[in-house]
Amino acid sequence: MASSSGTGTGTSGSTGPNPTGPPATPGPEHSQPDQPSSTGPDAHRPRPAPDSIPAQPGAENHTAIDPPSDTLDIDPTTGALVGKERRSGQGSPTGTPLPMRRDGDRLRFVGAATRRIARGIDLDEIVMGLCRATVPTFSDTILVYLRDPLPVGDERPTGPLVLRLRRTDRLPQERDSENGFLATSAVPQQPPELSPVSAELCEVRPGGALAEVLRGVRPVFADAPAARAALPELLGEGCDLDVPDGQRAILAPLRGRRRVIGAALFLRRPERIPFETDDLLVAAQLATHSALGIDKAVLYGREAYIADELQRTMLPETLPRPTGVRLASRYLPAAETARVGGDWYDAIPLPGSRVALVVGDVMGHSMTSAAIMGQLRTTAQTLAGLDLPPQEVLHHLDEQAQRLGTDRMATCLYAVYDPVSHRITIANAGHPPPVLLHLGGRAEVLKVPSGAPIGVGGVDFEAVELDAPAGATLFLYTDGLVESRLRDVWTGIEQLREKLAATAQLTGPDHPPPLEALCDEVLDMLGPGDRDDDIALLAARFDGIAPSDVAYWYLDPEDAAPGRARRLARRALSRWGLEELTDSVELLVSEVVTNAVRYASRPITLRLLRTDVLRCEVGDDVPQLPRLRQARATDEGGRGLYLVNRLARRWGATRLSTGKVVWFELNRT
Repeated sequence: MASSSGTGTGTSGSTGPNPTGPPATPGPEHSQPDQPSSTGPDAHRPRPAPDSIPAQPGAENHTAIDPPSDTLDIDPTTGALVGKERRSGQGSPTGTPLPMRRDGDRLRFVGAATRRIARGIDLDEIVMGLCRATVPTFSDTILVYLRDPLPVGDERPTGPLVLRLRRTDRLPQERDSENGFLATSAVPQQPPELSPVSAELCEVRPGGALAEVLRGVRPVFADAPAARAALPELLGEGCDLDVPDGQRAILAPLRGRRRVIGAALFLRRPERIPFETDDLLVAAQLATHSALGIDKAVLYGREAYIADELQRTMLPETLPRPTGVRLASRYLPAAETARVGGDWYDAIPLPGSRVALVVGDVMGHSMTSAAIMGQLRTTAQTLAGLDLPPQEVLHHLDEQAQRLGTDRMATCLYAVYDPVSHRITIANAGHPPPVLLHLGGRAEVLKVPSGAPIGVGGVDFEAVELDAPAGATLFLYTDGLVESRLRDVWTGIEQLREKLAATAQLTGPDHPPPLEALCDEVLDMLGPGDRDDDIALLAARFDGIAPSDVAYWYLDPEDAAPGRARRLARRALSRWGLEELTDSVELLVSEVVTNAVRYASRPITLRLLRTDVLRCEVGDDVPQLPRLRQARATDEGGRGLYLVNRLARRWGATRLSTGKVVWFELNRT
């Protein structure tokens, strides 16, 4: 082809277009046959173009490549960019792409290919970017092998070097060409991933030919003596892949920052022109950028795993199933790149079948916020175990936040639900107010004193006690659900209330919506611009315990108390139709009440609850918790808790502000 026409120049004599500039997409809209040649200082300035990979560098911008625009055409069947004889206007044979002949063409291809590789953020994206960038532009087939397992950062690999075939792409048969590089239009939209054409695993023998090639780092032609001996080791015995003769295969080691992490094999079919010596430099650039990208992807994967594990351990793995209430929760990070945050929720079973519901938000969504959140959540669990009132829990959380640092700010809402009294006590520390969805479909924002955020110090927190009717659903959430750059917090709260009311209307006034589906509906209210912060959501459906399923007595701490407790329990079981549990309940109640009578100085409480299980609770004013121990053969006592442990479905002891409660559960059937 003529090299003096148009504005392009050859590889010698003058400087060509900027090799790192983005390539222009080939097409007739760039053809300007009537435009005169540029001779000014801007003759070689590249045009802005989309960031795409030119499969035929030298055919994508007709004003900067060897052949003038009137000698180029698009093949109507293959879509490949082909040349025409200038004088006669006759095209070259169908499907014959233009060969890459100039260094500038290769540089433009490398620039576009490395940009595509660099766009990947995880391992699969980077490997796919390498394959899509090179097939069919640079080669007809590519095989990418990576170390298994891949070392992370400064880790020193142990054991033998094993390469695993990670991905293999090739040019489909109908896209075959006779020589050169294919035009961009000839690249299939989705090059198919092949079935394995070689052994999936390859163990590199120390001192073998493959080890020597990988140690050399630089790409080599397959007809080189070292590569000729290394390929059978890499591909394995019985390989179905035919490696063409001559310079039609390049084996390129993939070296990361500290060590070789894999290899790439580029192949061209026999009917295509072979690789040139300068193509080794192209393969080296592709291998280097891919290896460094894989190194970063592995590090990113580890950091993402650490972040996920940190966030997972900071939040409840599963929610408890307390009596009289059903729970559901959701958590969404602020973004895919910010996997950890300061939002948390919790549900903590309390004595007397009560449950504490907690939701909080530490400022920010970083590792530091997550760490502070974890400390505050642990503190809240400890305080809940002491059965402190909600306002006292927030007061101690405020003191803990001040001990963690002067700038440790957080909001928190702490509520305690009692299924027996159908009441809920709520204290708030600067958190958005909860929303209560009634059984009839009415949704209301509860009027709870907002209070100051945790960490301010020197403020009092106020608690309010409200009705919690059966069938109602309480929603606790963080501000990420209702506040964003597009709306203020109160607008978002009103939208949440309307969303809950509209959803409840779909199931009718007598049937509350399913709890899990209701949480999903709440999250659906988020729009594209509403994810500025992470989101924690805790929903509690109040079922309550009917008064007819509760029996409650006071017993004086005297010797006759165990006998009276047995009689009261027997009557309650008879009234509930649970006579088959009488013997077990009388025995266990007698043992637990006897222990309480020995140490109590005030009246003892005995309560039986009939739900899906039978629960018995015995309370006294002694804070010391009983411990299960193995009694010796000569001991007269010490076997009561052993009997409880053997006969009860579950049992436990919880310290209260006024003493303790020992409880046990029995299956009803």
